Amino acid sequence: MMQSRYTTLRLVLGDQLNASHHWYQQPNEDVLYVIAELKQETNYVTHHHQKICAFFAAMENFAIALQQAGHEVLHLSLDDTHTYHDLPDLILSLCQQYHCQAFEYQQPDEYRLSQQLAALKIPDVTVQASDSDHFLLTLAELDQYVTPNKHHRMEHFYRAMRKRFGVLMVEGKPQGGKWNFDGANRNKLKAGDIEHIPQPLMFSNDVSAISKRLEKHNINTIGQSCEQLLWPTNRKQSQALLSYFCRDLLPLFGRFQDAMTTKSESAWSLYHSRLSFALNTKMLHPMQVIQAAIDAYSQPDSKIDIAQVEGFVRQILGWREFIRAIYWVNMPYYGQENTLEASGSLPDFFWDAKTNMQCMHHAIKQSLDYSYAHHIQRLMVTGNFCLLTGITPSEVEKWYLGIYIDAIEWVEKPNTLGMALFADAGVVATKPYAASGAYINKMSDYCSSCQYDVKKKTGLNACPFNSLYWRFMDKNRELLANNPRVGMLFSHWDKLDDSEQSVIVEQAEYYLRHINSL
Repeated sequence: MMQSRYTTLRLVLGDQLNASHHWYQQPNEDVLYVIAELKQETNYVTHHHQKICAFFAAMENFAIALQQAGHEVLHLSLDDTHTYHDLPDLILSLCQQYHCQAFEYQQPDEYRLSQQLAALKIPDVTVQASDSDHFLLTLAELDQYVTPNKHHRMEHFYRAMRKRFGVLMVEGKPQGGKWNFDGANRNKLKAGDIEHIPQPLMFSNDVSAISKRLEKHNINTIGQSCEQLLWPTNRKQSQALLSYFCRDLLPLFGRFQDAMTTKSESAWSLYHSRLSFALNTKMLHPMQVIQAAIDAYSQPDSKIDIAQVEGFVRQILGWREFIRAIYWVNMPYYGQENTLEASGSLPDFFWDAKTNMQCMHHAIKQSLDYSYAHHIQRLMVTGNFCLLTGITPSEVEKWYLGIYIDAIEWVEKPNTLGMALFADAGVVATKPYAASGAYINKMSDYCSSCQYDVKKKTGLNACPFNSLYWRFMDKNRELLANNPRVGMLFSHWDKLDDSEQSVIVEQAEYYLRHINSL
């Protein structure tokens, strides 16, 4: 039975499902926790249907868990909140309704929500923000590691984090004698390897009621809808997925972390952890994930080698914390640059996967089917294509932010604008991650079943990535020629005579004019 009065109203956002947060140490009948489905969170971009369902289901499960732990909880669905203009409107109304004297919230991880809540003024109610108790570095510490508008190497940041938190360290030195074992990773899947790809662990969460609410309230979504959601929506399932990864996938994780294939039902998952949704909603803590991987590696009968565990730890301890630091230290101006002056429109096939390019078809269809693609599909297939074709960064960012289940702006924005599109003037990456079809062919079997010929730069059915790559390099030569990681590539281009160069560029221009027909 809900009380009519509470001293304090506390807001729990959809990516703040952290059962270990200091708020929950002791139930207090004078504190009301609010967890609410809001239209403003469904339409700031067009989201994948499964993404909204996953967040809403996880929020509902968290509300139930808090109630079972003895807390006072108000869980509101779209049916309850659709009349409110936005989040501040809802909070103001609830504070008045329950006669609250204080409103508290955890620091949001997205700038737009942080600004929205920081500006909140409620008559006769004190407003206070708390830390989310999730990330390894607090917001106040980030500028000790990252300087605004300046390039930082993630490797330096990662080593500092290893030292600070004592992860994979022995007497002050990196375990295994090296900081980075990338040289032992990143193999292509051979036929024999594909036969042994394990079935991914998937769940069957009934989200039919949520789907009906989305339809009832005219929420526009993209991607494959569902009534049974495969993603974890509570802490127990998240822990099960973590255990499965450490036991069955981590032994070969790094070895095939960049690989892509069409020849397995498990091709969409491979050896990746798929823990990012559970992490980004805070159902799992990063150090919990790191320690689980290290514990699995440390078992006497472990088949995990140092290259595998170090590569995974680097993603969590290094890249995840690094990208968050880049985001917050550079906001609100981060990503407003468009270094390469890209101005193209996103092709129609990004919404339906109807393209003859096998790599693009597979990566996009997988994204539409599962709300998921691994980092190389995002960076070196769809991201690379958008880079080479000069798609407007804001359009690409909205697509990534909407389509992927783990996409929250703090992690999506720097990865898209910095890594995939080199739009941030080199704050994140030292060079554009541009590649021809040769890279995709090296890391996948896409090209063997593609209409386009990966070995051809020009002519009928020449791989679009090839001519687009050289057009991109030629167009941006002034910017890239002095880059030590890129400049040497121009020597190959310069060996071609002017007529050969012209034919390649003309081929690329033709593809750009007919981009929706590729």
